[in-house]
Amino acid sequence: MKIRIGFGLGTLTRAGEPTAFTGLVDALESHGFDSLWLSERVSADAPEPVVGLSIAAGRTERLKLGTSVQVLPGRNPALLAAQWATLDRLSGGRALPAFGLGVADPREQALFGVKRGDRAAWFDEALPLMRRFWTGEPVTHEGERFHFDGVRVGPTPVQQPLDVWLGGAAPSELRRVGRLGDGWLPSFCTPDDVAEGRKEVAEAAAEHGRKIDPEHWGALVIYTTEGPLPDLFADVVRRRRPGVEPEDVIPAGLPALGNRLEELIDVGASKFVVVPVPEPDSWPGEVAALADAVLDLQT
Repeated sequence: MKIRIGFGLGTLTRAGEPTAFTGLVDALESHGFDSLWLSERVSADAPEPVVGLSIAAGRTERLKLGTSVQVLPGRNPALLAAQWATLDRLSGGRALPAFGLGVADPREQALFGVKRGDRAAWFDEALPLMRRFWTGEPVTHEGERFHFDGVRVGPTPVQQPLDVWLGGAAPSELRRVGRLGDGWLPSFCTPDDVAEGRKEVAEAAAEHGRKIDPEHWGALVIYTTEGPLPDLFADVVRRRRPGVEPEDVIPAGLPALGNRLEELIDVGASKFVVVPVPEPDSWPGEVAALADAVLDLQT
């Protein structure tokens, strides 16, 4: 089993300044990290993910390019398919699209123009359409939201098929991964959560005649760079995981992060996205320290 370690920026990062972002990208490439993952929050200061990944693609030759995650409800699947196919083709096959429903925040949902109760149905119609567009064949579709008559979208991605990762840990989200996803990337999870979630995803996939690649089980792991966990992030955990202590899902410091990754490997996860909080004073310095602490796990 190949172990791959990527690096992510959360929605609250301010790494949108040119020198800060490009310094981070260059450090990830030079130290041998597998991938860069950008989160989406339109109302925050984090870089818009596909634009940010395009900048990263132009500065690198090996670093893979993922989203953690990009909101799908509210977007036209034909245009989004063309966007991701273009990124994959111009980067030489390095795109790692990951999609989700979006945060349960009325202000953020208003920006996408989709009511909370409509997001799942939008997602379930749009993602299969994107897969059809990526084949390069004409698509005819009559659905609740989208109507296409022999539409072909170009270019086609280098990767065929272009794998799509999904997040989430709620029962409905796990079933969706099984039905539609090629890989699972949950967050705010303990090793036990990941072990149990894998079983549920695999069962849902089997019910739909599908199987998840054994190397497509992952986890996004937030860790503290120094000192105690900021109250802001502790509150996020308490909202997302009632009854779970923040310290149980956010390792404190690099040694604890390394231990957590080993625990996740033991339950079958092999693809990781690590996200530091709070934002470090030096992105290249943090990447260098992180490389020394965890990259020996990468195979």
